[in-house]
Amino acid sequence: MLLSTAYCAPVEYYALLSSGVRGVYSGENYCKQSWRNRCRILTANGPMDLRIPIVHDGSRLITDIRVDYSTPWVRQSLYAIESAYFSSPFYEYYKDEFEALYLSQPQTLWELNMNLAEFFCVKIGILPPVRVDAAPSGDGGKVILADIHPKRASSYIAKPYWQVFREKFGFVGNLSIMDLLFNCGPESADYLL
Repeated sequence: MLLSTAYCAPVEYYALLSSGVRGVYSGENYCKQSWRNRCRILTANGPMDLRIPIVHDGSRLITDIRVDYSTPWVRQSLYAIESAYFSSPFYEYYKDEFEALYLSQPQTLWELNMNLAEFFCVKIGILPPVRVDAAPSGDGGKVILADIHPKRASSYIAKPYWQVFREKFGFVGNLSIMDLLFNCGPESADYLL
């Protein structure tokens, strides 16, 4: 089984990565309204989706999809993330390196997602970090992608952990991996087991 690329993917995605999923498939086509260019965080107003705008030109191959920097989405996303997590126990420890990944402005969605995935894997301690799989092998050449999608119910059962706005909303499961890392820090790996 392989995973599709995802922008600051939900905790479920990293639980699969840490449990031995073969890697991330680079030969897929871009799919709208998926985790490929959106993530979900918990803010003072409840769960909020952040989106990366993309440039729609000819290719649909995920490695060719370009990020649209003509809008202020980076500034807006970083502001929303800081507003949501500035009082979390570990945000300040990861903030500078995390923000630098956005500010480097990778040209493709694939590159941005893989840089962020590598960051989270290293900080959490998922080894080996993200593996890229370009060509299917086994299963008669059939690619089996894990079905993780924001519009479909997930069978993943999230174990509760401390969250900044838990008194207001209770525990909200399967948010972006940044929620787990910024709230649990080095203990994030234990949570994924």
